[in-house]
Amino acid sequence: MEIAKQNNFEELIDNVYQTHYLLQQNAQKAINLNLTIRNWLIGCYIVEFEQNGEDRAKYGTRLLEKMAKSLKVKKIKGLDAQSLRVCRTFYSVYPQFLKIASQKIQNLNHIRIRGSVTRELQDEHPILPEVLLSRLSYTHFVEVIRKDDPLERLFYEVEAIKNNWSVRELERAIDTGMYVRTGLSKDKEAIIRKFKNQKPAQNLDVFRDPYVWEFFGLEERASYSESELEQAILNHLQEFLIELGTGFCFEARQKRITLDNIHYRIDLVFYHRILKCHILIDLKIGKFDHADAGQMNVYLNYFKENEQTDDDNPPIGLILCGDKSETLARYATSGMDNQLFVSKYLVNLPEKKVLEDFIRRELGELMNDKQ
Repeated sequence: MEIAKQNNFEELIDNVYQTHYLLQQNAQKAINLNLTIRNWLIGCYIVEFEQNGEDRAKYGTRLLEKMAKSLKVKKIKGLDAQSLRVCRTFYSVYPQFLKIASQKIQNLNHIRIRGSVTRELQDEHPILPEVLLSRLSYTHFVEVIRKDDPLERLFYEVEAIKNNWSVRELERAIDTGMYVRTGLSKDKEAIIRKFKNQKPAQNLDVFRDPYVWEFFGLEERASYSESELEQAILNHLQEFLIELGTGFCFEARQKRITLDNIHYRIDLVFYHRILKCHILIDLKIGKFDHADAGQMNVYLNYFKENEQTDDDNPPIGLILCGDKSETLARYATSGMDNQLFVSKYLVNLPEKKVLEDFIRRELGELMNDKQ
């Protein structure tokens, strides 16, 4: 009797597990498919507008930048100018997804694409659209469309599907030139085998994908700080700058920007009401390195192009670096050529010594707590 009960219990657990796993997979596929189709349609809308829109001329060459600003007003996350540009490329590379997109969204009467081109591309592509969309996420596609050669794209599509590559594995394969190395190698299978021992992607990875978070209009979890010390200092730094009373208005924390499918995060973003500009703060535990300045320069240029309004001054970057022996506060002032603005900047931002003392004090307290 006890054995029968035990068997029934194990069967119960197995049924729950199998049901959970199956429906979780179904949810993953549904999310990936809808996100991919949405971005394909966005690219389609853009191309159709550029080719046939009656009022396209008045928007000129800055269509995507103006679109991004309008979509931001509508609270749609993740569609900055760069993301819209990727959507446009995605549509151009995969026009054969039209049929599936039409099935998903029925009101596509205003969208036109030459049927002969679509059929030609479908006939030439050996992988059915249904297979591509069911096995690859949008993030996979963003990696693949980095390549202009259709044969090279096909190589990475086939290998990603065949080997169940995660996005990071696909990215590493592309970045290390696997297509070229495989073509030059006599033992082509040996090149591929090196990737087969990687840890397989987990079903829940899709729910950690930043594209998915934005698709649902959700905020990402701030769980990607470099270290526990850095996180603790950021907690206090945010309050510290606001309490200085010099015009800092908190805007974002761990602000993510995406360039060519690579995600970067700015530790703190403020808007300064006196200087009328964004203040970007990057905190590094350790000594200042030239790469830190280069990274901040990328952030500043991104904000100039995508976040700065006509009334704003250029953004300012603060790189705060520290270690146990010394603390350095470094200002990055790229593009600040207006002398009047520079003088206002020096008056309204805290002195370097204030920031140095703050970081030194924080590090000291945190290290004492660890002992």
